[in-house]
Amino acid sequence: MSNRSLIIMVLVLVGATAYLLIKGDGDIDMGGEKHGAEAAHMEEAKKAAAPAAPVAAPAAPAAPAADAKK
Repeated sequence: MSNRSLIIMVLVLVGATAYLLIKGDGDIDMGGEKHGAEAAHMEEAKKAAAPAAPVAAPAAPAAPAADAKK
């Protein structure tokens, strides 16, 4: 491959990547690890996004078999 075709291929890939990142509605945060107010905000968002799971009732103990060793 010639240098020209490599440069064109790289530019096309960069353009496609930029298009997908701009058009995608994902919230991309490249800021790294958060501390302080940002971290508390993210924890609240995670709790709000988690669906409420129904609480399972504890299982009743099995009734002992009446005279099982007869």
